[in-house]
Amino acid sequence: MIKALLFDFGRVISAQKPQILFEQYESELNLLPGSINTIMFESLFWEKALVGEIDLPAYWQAIGPQLNLHTPAAVQAFQRRYYGDEKINPEVTELLKLLINQYQLAVISNHPPGLKQWMKEWDIYWLFEQVVCSGDEGVAKPDPEIFHLALERLGVAAPEAVFVDDTEAHVIAAQALGIRALLFTTAEKLQGELEALGLFIGNS
Repeated sequence: MIKALLFDFGRVISAQKPQILFEQYESELNLLPGSINTIMFESLFWEKALVGEIDLPAYWQAIGPQLNLHTPAAVQAFQRRYYGDEKINPEVTELLKLLINQYQLAVISNHPPGLKQWMKEWDIYWLFEQVVCSGDEGVAKPDPEIFHLALERLGVAAPEAVFVDDTEAHVIAAQALGIRALLFTTAEKLQGELEALGLFIGNS
C-alpha cells in the first residue's frame, strides 16, 4: 500500500525554463552558446553548494567571473534575475493539491540551503510534510542516505513510497532501494502513471 509520494523540486515542481531564456542569458553575458549550464551546474562550486559546504551567495560570487560578471553588484543583479525567471509548474501544483488529503507528500531535492524559504515564498511549503534538501543535510541524490532520511522522517518503508524525478540516475537509485520511482516528463503523464499504480487522485 502506497502511503507517501516523494517529489524532486527542480524541473518537476518548478517548471523547466524555456531554452530561449538561456540563449538570452548567454547573449547578454557574452558567453559561448550552450555554455551557461556547464558553468553553473558542472562546477566544483555547485557540488559544494549542493551539500551545504558553501551558501548560495558564496556560490554566485564564485562563478561570477566565469559568467563575465566582475563586481559583486553585477553578480547579485544577475542572481535576482535568474531566480526571478523561475516559475512554478502549475499542473504539478494542482496534482499535489489533489493528492494531499490522501497521501504524505515530501520533497527530496538536490539544492543549496534555502529551498524551504523559496517554497514558502511560492506558497507551496504547506503542501509537504517533509522537505529534504541536500544543502541542509550534507548529502545529495543519488546517495541512498538522502532517500533513507526522507523515508525515516515520514515513517514509511521503501515499498510504501513513490518517488518522482526528472533525472534518470536518481530514479534508478530510488528503485534500487525498493522505492517505486517514476521519471517525470509532464504532469498529465505522471497522473496516469500514479493512477496505474492504484493511487486515488482527488476527483479523477
